Amino acid sequence: MKTLKYLFTAIVFIPLMALSQKIITKDFKSGELAEVRQIRIYLPPSYEKDKERLFPLTVVLDGDFLFDAYVGNASLFATMDKAPEQIVVGIFEGDKRNIDFAYDKITSLPNEFSNYFYRFVRGELLQFMQQNYRISPFRTIVGYGLSANFVNYFAIENVPAFDAYVSIDPAFALDMPGLIANKFEEIRDKIVYYYLNTGTFQPEEEQLLVKKTFKAIQLMNNEFVRLKYDYFDTTATPSISYAMASALAHIFDLYSAISEEEFKHNVAHLSPPDAIAYLENKYVEIEYLFGTHMKIREKDIFAIEPIVIDQEDGLYLEEFGNMILKLYPESPIGDYYLGLFYEKGQKYKQALKHYKSGYAKMDTNSADAEGYYQNIERILEIQKQEEEAKEAEKQARLAEKEAEKEARKAEKEALKAEKEAEKAEREKQKALYKEKKEKEKEERKKNKEKGEDDDNDGRRSRRSPRHRRHRG
Repeated sequence: MKTLKYLFTAIVFIPLMALSQKIITKDFKSGELAEVRQIRIYLPPSYEKDKERLFPLTVVLDGDFLFDAYVGNASLFATMDKAPEQIVVGIFEGDKRNIDFAYDKITSLPNEFSNYFYRFVRGELLQFMQQNYRISPFRTIVGYGLSANFVNYFAIENVPAFDAYVSIDPAFALDMPGLIANKFEEIRDKIVYYYLNTGTFQPEEEQLLVKKTFKAIQLMNNEFVRLKYDYFDTTATPSISYAMASALAHIFDLYSAISEEEFKHNVAHLSPPDAIAYLENKYVEIEYLFGTHMKIREKDIFAIEPIVIDQEDGLYLEEFGNMILKLYPESPIGDYYLGLFYEKGQKYKQALKHYKSGYAKMDTNSADAEGYYQNIERILEIQKQEEEAKEAEKQARLAEKEAEKEARKAEKEALKAEKEAEKAEREKQKALYKEKKEKEKEERKKNKEKGEDDDNDGRRSRRSPRHRRHRG
């Protein structure tokens, strides 16, 4: 808050002449009030440049002293890309303030006279702005003190006319805490932003009513009511600028780039597809509510980048990269994500194509280009290693085939040698068998011849003695 104090105290003192060419002063003839009221309308710089664009509307009550301060804050917030450009209409009260913002002390509702002012704003002024200016669906109303109490009457009606309510240093009617809490408890069809503050500069009874209102809304815990409460230890005048800055930051938080707090509470736990969808929906809602057709900020792209890259093996990098390439065809970011997607999938040819495409979109003399080129060098090195690995694998396969060939040859030769050995063995066995048979034959022959000799000897020995004698 200290930073906001220093920053936006200066805004109060911005010379309005710096914005004068964008401001229209008009005498508005009101049928409800039966008189002419002065209003001032601020048109942002882009209003004349973009004839199709719509702009959120802010109605500033107590325009006599709130209009310039709000326009200065709104202009700076838009310049800093913290809020969309707005059309601002301020209603100047003159000496009618206590009549316009009066309320019935018993019912805490507008009395007979202030009810005319209510109808003037609700019917005539809003209708005039809608018919004559390009207004988006998002509307804000701002009040201070007594008029801060009056803004609540637009919140508690059956169909609220505004989306955001800013009550700066409010002097609430006695029953206002209950009226607001009862209405906000019913809201279920759209988001409502509500800002209120108090501080040491207010009387204690006013502080108590503000705190009571805050606690009553807070206890409902209605997700459709976005509540912001501040307590300032300062004087009344600085509190206006502090409150405006805080209220703008709160109301247009959706418009701003993803903050650390938004990332922590809304994004960090998401899966890659849900994070991408969150980012897309954020900008769809920005366009619908604020009429601002804007590309997804690079800062928001980088905010969800770790989720998309690190989770689920980068499976959604392709979807992410194509989305960014469509939004920023002139930027290397989309090509980087696509290159990374293909690199993770080991499709290095496609990865190199996108990395080179991204590098071609860069200023080659920039430091970023040098860092980006490392992606190309990395892929080229991977491809070189792959080629070397393929060549080594090829040589290994050739060597393996050669070894297999030599092994088959050796096996064939061994088989041949084995067959020759078997043949030789068979020849040997055959020769031995033949030799054996020859020996057996020779042996039988010898035995036969010997047997014949023995037979002859036997016959001679068996001759009779007479024969022997006769012969003798």
